[in-house]
Amino acid sequence: MADQWSIAGTRGRIAGRTWTHDAPRYLAVLVHGYGEHIGRYEHVSAALGRHGAAIVAGDHMGHGASEGDRVFVEDFEDVVTDVHSVVEHGRRLFPDIPTVLIGHSMGGMIAARYAQRHGEGLAALVLSGPVLGSWRQTTSLLDLAEIPFTPIDVSTLSRDPEVGRVYEADPLVWHGPFKRTLIAALDTCLTTINHGPRLALPTLWVHGEDDQLVPLPESRGGVDRIKGDDFAERIYSGARHEVFNETNKDEVLADVTGFLDRALS
Repeated sequence: MADQWSIAGTRGRIAGRTWTHDAPRYLAVLVHGYGEHIGRYEHVSAALGRHGAAIVAGDHMGHGASEGDRVFVEDFEDVVTDVHSVVEHGRRLFPDIPTVLIGHSMGGMIAARYAQRHGEGLAALVLSGPVLGSWRQTTSLLDLAEIPFTPIDVSTLSRDPEVGRVYEADPLVWHGPFKRTLIAALDTCLTTINHGPRLALPTLWVHGEDDQLVPLPESRGGVDRIKGDDFAERIYSGARHEVFNETNKDEVLADVTGFLDRALS
């Protein structure tokens, strides 16, 4: 069970969690995706804890238990700054161990931008189904006079139907429409990342081959723009968007911890 806390963010209080470890080898910072919250990552934290990690994570502004209008983001640079506050909170709790950053989906975009801004303080980066390069099926909504409400097809999350059922019933998940302001901010962030520096740290990219929410070809274009020399990828046949919640999640998490072993050595 995680310890819960809150810290000051750029636009209000950020709610966070810590999964402690008596003798951690490293600090893992989790960065969640659009519309969700960090409470969906209990099993990821458990796997990392068994691997020797202490874990911290926060809900983004307007997400989960954090303050702010729901899923409202004006500038993702503010979200990156909030993640940095979470990282520094974790480092105060667990000093003198290396820090790794693990971001999923929109959180992968945030994590990549964080690595461009603060990569010198990271030992490794993991990007899971990241929104990188472009996300046309979402950013194209900006061309419409009114953004339609199209509920997510939860079957696109995982081949395990229970994942979709739990997602639909989760009161901390945002089940409403996209906000125009967030989409515009996301589009700006993608452009910033595409023109930013390459990632000068060990990086692992994991993605589902059958990801219909964040299509593999668009992410590949973005990854290719920013990947550095120390880079690895794993594309999982038949897997959908949430590879940490997929039917082969044990394989995915083993690939992540194996990568971290190499990066931390």
